[in-house]
Amino acid sequence: MNKSQNHTDWHQADIIAALRKRGTTLAAVSRSVGLSSSTLSNALSRSWSKGIR
Repeated sequence: MNKSQNHTDWHQADIIAALRKRGTTLAAVSRSVGLSSSTLSNALSRSWSKGIR
């Protein structure tokens, strides 16, 4: 990452809200990339998950 870029982590609620604004859900995004419906949700709530890789 370039030093001029500002990197900030998103809060879990902000991620979910951004997806809802786009008319989708974490489960739908998970399924669209071939993962189980709960994989990305688990990645937000657990320290290690298949969805983080």
